[in-house]
Amino acid sequence: MKLPLLLLLSTTALAADFDHALSLPKRTENLVFRDRIKPNWLPDGHTFWYRVQTGPKTHEFVLIDAATGSRKSAQSLKALGLPEKEALKSSTAKIELRRTTRTGEESGLKFINQLDADVDLFWINQQGEHMRYGGVRAGAEREQHTFDGHVWLITSRTGEHLAIIEAGPQVQTLIIDGKGIFKEPSKSKAEDRGFKSPDGKSTAEVTQNFVYINQRPLKLNAMKNYSGPALWSPDSSSFVVSRCEPVPRRQITIVDSSPKEQLQPKLKTINYTKPGDELPAPRIYNVIPDGNFIQIPNDLFPTPFTESHHIDVTWAPDSREFYFDYNQRGHQLYRILAANAQTGAVRVVVEETSKTFIDYTHKTWRHWLHSTHELLWMSERDGWCHLYLYDTQTGTVKNQITKGAWPVREVLHVDDAKRQLWFLASGLRKEEDPYHLHLCRVNFDGTGFQQLTQGDGNHHIEFSPNRDFFTATYSRADLPPVHELRRSTDGSLVCTLEKADATKLLAAGWTMPERFVAKGRDGTTDIHGILIKPSHFDPAKKYPVVEDIYAGPHSAFAPKDFGRLLTHHILAELGFIIVKLDGMGTNHRGKAFHDVCWKNLKDAGFPDRKLWIKAAASTRPWMDLTRVGIYGGSAGGQNAMRALLDHHDFYKVAVADCGCHDNRMDKIWWNEQWMGWPVDESYALSSNKDDAHKLQGHLLLIVGELDTNVDPASTTQVVGALQKAGKTFDFMPIIGTGHGAAETPFGSRLRMEFLVKHLKP
Repeated sequence: MKLPLLLLLSTTALAADFDHALSLPKRTENLVFRDRIKPNWLPDGHTFWYRVQTGPKTHEFVLIDAATGSRKSAQSLKALGLPEKEALKSSTAKIELRRTTRTGEESGLKFINQLDADVDLFWINQQGEHMRYGGVRAGAEREQHTFDGHVWLITSRTGEHLAIIEAGPQVQTLIIDGKGIFKEPSKSKAEDRGFKSPDGKSTAEVTQNFVYINQRPLKLNAMKNYSGPALWSPDSSSFVVSRCEPVPRRQITIVDSSPKEQLQPKLKTINYTKPGDELPAPRIYNVIPDGNFIQIPNDLFPTPFTESHHIDVTWAPDSREFYFDYNQRGHQLYRILAANAQTGAVRVVVEETSKTFIDYTHKTWRHWLHSTHELLWMSERDGWCHLYLYDTQTGTVKNQITKGAWPVREVLHVDDAKRQLWFLASGLRKEEDPYHLHLCRVNFDGTGFQQLTQGDGNHHIEFSPNRDFFTATYSRADLPPVHELRRSTDGSLVCTLEKADATKLLAAGWTMPERFVAKGRDGTTDIHGILIKPSHFDPAKKYPVVEDIYAGPHSAFAPKDFGRLLTHHILAELGFIIVKLDGMGTNHRGKAFHDVCWKNLKDAGFPDRKLWIKAAASTRPWMDLTRVGIYGGSAGGQNAMRALLDHHDFYKVAVADCGCHDNRMDKIWWNEQWMGWPVDESYALSSNKDDAHKLQGHLLLIVGELDTNVDPASTTQVVGALQKAGKTFDFMPIIGTGHGAAETPFGSRLRMEFLVKHLKP
């Protein structure tokens, strides 16, 4: 059949626009210079060198004397008077970074940090962004939930890349020792469950049904379902084990319709605990080597939120008591408890309560000061995330360390000897973006507070080995990185090391994001975000607006660091104005701002988002608010569909990828954190499935058939509800793909085509 000429021309033009947009990554690659440095400190403690890219194929070496700020540059290390082996050493230590390309089955990583320094953990997402997931303290262990195929980076606190790991389908144990990273060597079953006492005289072994001392079964074996390891007291007088009655574990099934290894489909079954499901309730036993034991009464920890059958404990150095956490299910009560090793009596050391939720994953940091019977603790009890000094013997606050209408974001270093804390904070200056991180220092008693960085941007810090100096790299969405060298004593500037040059990037057709601030729903709170225009922008034209939404309460998401933001810019090239912002209900702006999300995930900050976009358009006539679209994935997928259920007066088109459309269908740890427990009517009120009959506008639902992060049935149940309601919509399952299906080449193209079709840029 012959197509009309007009249709042929339109199709050809559209294809050309798509090709041009999709070529943006290649056209803008390797066009920012002097943007990255990695200091290599010399043994004298005050001299370092780095290699910096100066052009597409050129670089130079720079030698800095931190004591004076003097600088020498040359084309080789030898010209700087340094042995070439230093360059070889640096290059061989370099770790090749790669991004996550797939999301397989639920899995995990266990890290054992054998270093005498803390390390940081980053998930490298599908866009290559480094998403920080806390760290592992020196000499400590940590288990991290993840998925088969997810890529993780381990760095030192000074930013050195130590190792990169791709998670497998089974939980892996990994040892960090500074020589790379390796899997824990396999052991015999006896070795695996046997733990020697500190004095070396006894070995405790724990199996599911027996506890042994020196291979002798103990009398508490009338009970079963034990969980190790045995955690010995420092004086070897006793050890702690846990036991837990088994609880049923929910499983979900997904169909791999097109497995690579065979023609016929395969059924996959995975463990997947959902909100409201029964959880383990582990009990604690302190065991004496002669076989006697004390069952620790659980009056103060009756309903723990945990999927584990084991409780981690920390012994006091004098062995008189041990400490453990209690996060009560519902996340409104959090305690650090102390159990007397002789009597089993339990007392409260720290107690946090909230009428909404306690952000236990990000704001329950602690540091034990056993020698002085003190504890450093993080809390939002005054409405902002701050640090407190506790007396562990009395369970009382000695003093609040930090105060103010701004949050502590992360503790970087504790100097026990000087009784000082080094930490990152944001919101310190009214004239600056409240999300920007700055380095600060304060004494344990709350005196001596100093903000040690000054640049107007989001800061990343690397200390010299002796901590006398630090490099501060700051940038913004609209400012390429600036690298500074500062003194640790007072934060004074030694010298500016580099200022990144993005001239060639801009010349290649990449447009600088524009930051914008407008008032939120309360008329007083500032809402921050960015706008991105196409390279062919013409202020005389009208452009449809597309919002990239992710309103997950665990963090904030509008970019604060400089980057190419390729997904946004590719869409902009098709003739859109792209916006991204953080409304109320997201993190890092104080407790009241955050609490908007509680039992109310459907809110997603929409009242703030609409006001922000309208305020931007009031001075930008080229923003066409009769054509507004939205897209997002995962929690953002839930948000994107919600826009067409409750806010179709404003949003006309939505693409929802792998959405957790009903919080009763999604994983327990994320959803109960914000929606609470027991499961109540608030879950139904935020359900896209239950509200599917309210749909107006053009909706595209995308899901990966092998998604093990968000149950794919969350999307297909929405499909069923929409069909039952007689709604018109588009649905595309993507075969052989897991979470983030819209970020695959096919899914990304589909999203672009859908937005173009219905918003007509």
